[in-house]
Amino acid sequence: MEAAAAAVLHRTVEANGISMHVAESGPDGDGAPAVVFLHGFPELWYSWRHQMAHLAARGYRCVAPDLRGYGGTAAPPDVASYSAFHVVGDVVALLDALGIHNKVFVVGHDWGAIIAWYLCLFRPDRVAALVNTSVAFMRHIFVRAAAAAVTPIDYFHRTYGPTYYICRFQ
Repeated sequence: MEAAAAAVLHRTVEANGISMHVAESGPDGDGAPAVVFLHGFPELWYSWRHQMAHLAARGYRCVAPDLRGYGGTAAPPDVASYSAFHVVGDVVALLDALGIHNKVFVVGHDWGAIIAWYLCLFRPDRVAALVNTSVAFMRHIFVRAAAAAVTPIDYFHRTYGPTYYICRFQ
């Protein structure tokens, strides 16, 4: 028999100096295993609603924020505040604000996958396992972009052309 879908609760949490919108489903508290879903570009928490319902019905605590600059989460005006370092800081601060202190399962897609990779690198103490879709580890891109003294967007433009989806939305 299929378990009933858990309700999705929405709230705004102060984390890492910004207000973050987060959708949550499943049991509350530090006892249930937590899954953090990180959306891609140009998406929101909503991309994960089906996965959240499935896992929450099976006893997982599901957390899906709108990442920095998306949806109901604050969009700081300084472009430099959108680095992987800042966004990973948002995720860690969000976990702290939600009282999630055990290691979490991280699921990322697209831009969220990049952040998920960096979360694993910067804070392995917070990650139990990683599932990423659509984006392999891209350290080489950021290393090459830095060596060429160009932004990642310029690197994508030079490498993949102006029709590459990330370039089109700039």
